Amino acid sequence: SEIRVAVLGCGMMGQEHLSYMNGYEDIQVKYLCDPNPESVETALAIIRKPEKPEVFQDEKCLLDHVGEIDLLVIATPNHLHTPQLLRWGQHPVTILCEKPVAISQKQVLALRAASPSFRCAGIWVGMEYRFIPAIQRLIRLLPSVGPVKKISIRENRYPFLDKVGQWNKDVDKSGDTLVEKCCHFFDLFRLLSSAEMHTCVAKVHRGLNWNHYRYHKRDDDPTPIIDSAYVLLDFHPPENNLQHGEEGKLDESNLGEFRSSSHGHQQATMGCLELCMFAEGSRHQEEIIVTGVEGRLEAYLPENKVFFYRRPDHISWPDRTKPPPPQAIKEVIYDCSDLAEVYSFADEIPKHSGYHYCSTAVEWKHLIDAIKTKRSGAAFIPQVSLEDGIRAVEMGIEAMLCISNKCKAESSLKPIVACSTASSEHLLNLAIEVSVSGGVSAPISFDPKIPSLENITETKEELEDGEYF
Repeated sequence: SEIRVAVLGCGMMGQEHLSYMNGYEDIQVKYLCDPNPESVETALAIIRKPEKPEVFQDEKCLLDHVGEIDLLVIATPNHLHTPQLLRWGQHPVTILCEKPVAISQKQVLALRAASPSFRCAGIWVGMEYRFIPAIQRLIRLLPSVGPVKKISIRENRYPFLDKVGQWNKDVDKSGDTLVEKCCHFFDLFRLLSSAEMHTCVAKVHRGLNWNHYRYHKRDDDPTPIIDSAYVLLDFHPPENNLQHGEEGKLDESNLGEFRSSSHGHQQATMGCLELCMFAEGSRHQEEIIVTGVEGRLEAYLPENKVFFYRRPDHISWPDRTKPPPPQAIKEVIYDCSDLAEVYSFADEIPKHSGYHYCSTAVEWKHLIDAIKTKRSGAAFIPQVSLEDGIRAVEMGIEAMLCISNKCKAESSLKPIVACSTASSEHLLNLAIEVSVSGGVSAPISFDPKIPSLENITETKEELEDGEYF
C-alpha cells in the first residue's frame, strides 16, 4: 500500500516536496539523487521518518532501481527536465516533474515526438499556482463575471534566489525568465481564458540585476536574464470553450450584444502580464484580475483574498448621465487565508505554506489521490498534464521571440540552446529522428540502458557543475 518515492534533485523544490511527504504515512522516501552533498544533507534532515532513503549522486544508478519506484519527483535544474522525462517516461512510473518541462524549441519538439511512448508513465507537471487558495476561489467564481474579456497578471517581487551553481541566472540552463518563472502565469492565462494564445508582443528589461546576480564577477561575458517584462496577449477560444453549452452549441444568452457583431477579432480575450524582479516590498506580490462583460474578480497575494464586483444594472444605475452611485457597486470579499474556506480536505493535509501559499500541499493531495485511483484500475488523470506544461513553455518561448524592444546586441542573440551533455543531446535527437521517420504517433523504442545512457562521457568537473545528474 506504500507509495515508494525517489527524489531526483534535492535543491529548494526537492526539499519543499519532501517537507510535505512527511505528512503522509503511506509515502516511503526510498531514494534521493543529487550530486551536491550539501543539498542531500539538507534534504535528509527534512525527512522525519525513521527509515532513511538510499542516496545516489548519479542518475544512472537511480535508474537501475526504477522497478522499485512508484513515484519519481524531478526537481533538477530546468535544462535537465526534458532529457530526464525522455529517460524515465518509458517506464511504468508516476512522474511529478517540476516546471518548466522544457526550455528550448528543440526540447519541446523532442517531448512532443516522444510523448506517445510515455503511455505507461503517468506525468504530472508541477505548476501548482493553480492550487493557490485565492486563485482557486477566483477560478470557481469565473461564471459570475460572464464571458471573460480581459486578464491581467502582475508579479512584483524580489530577484531570483541563489541556487547551486547559479544555474537559474543562466539563460541556457533556466530558459530565461519568461519560461522559467512565467510558465506559471502562462498556464493561468490558458486556464482562466479557456483558450489558446493567438498572438503576443513583449517588452523587457535585461541586466538591471547585474550586480545583484554577480555577473560582474564572471569572465564568460554572460547574457543577463530578463529582469522585468510586459507581455500583451490575445486568445482565440476552441470550439468547446466555456461559452458553449453541454451539447456543444453556442450559448448565445451569455453573449448579449456581441452575438451579432462583425468585429469578433476585436472581442477576443486579451491578457497582460507584468513582471518586475526588483520590486521587494510591494504591497502585493501577485495580482490576478479577470474582467468579464458582467463583472470583475481580483485576487491578491500574499493577502490571499478575492474581491468580486458585479456591474450595475439599469435599476441600480438609472441615470446614465452620471457615474454609477456608490450603492450600485456591490463588493463581495472572499478571505482565503483559511485553507478550509476553499478546500474541504484542508484538515487532512500538511498545511505549512512553504514558498507557494499552501499550493504545493494541495498539489500533493491531488497527486496522491490520482495515484490511488490508478491503483484501483482506473486511468491516471493529472490535473496538470504534460500537454499543459508544454503549452505554457511554448507561450514563454513565443513571447521571447516577440520582444519588440531588443537592443542591437540582443537582436543578434540566437534562440536558447539548452545546456546539454552528449547523452542528453542523443536522446533529443533520437526522439526527433523517430518522429520524422515514423510519424508523430510512432513511439520511441529504445532501451534506456543502451547507447542513450551508456555513451555518457561527463567528467567529474561536469558533475560538479550540475550539468548531469
